[in-house]
Amino acid sequence: MTRKMTDAQLDYERKRAAKANKSLDEWLKAKAKAELKTAPAKPEIAKKPGLLRRLIERGHKPITAKK
Repeated sequence: MTRKMTDAQLDYERKRAAKANKSLDEWLKAKAKAELKTAPAKPEIAKKPGLLRRLIERGHKPITAKK
């Protein structure tokens, strides 16, 4: 995934690459690789419906006589 960077962003990344004694291309490749490595895949967790959603669902249910 490549995206356009502004001049300011490029300058910032050039300074960081210089501190790491790498070229800008090497630095950006290493940075992208590290981002992919550290981004864990989050499992989708079923979220409890909110108050309004629960009330609407309850309103759609038929009324039943209780014993």
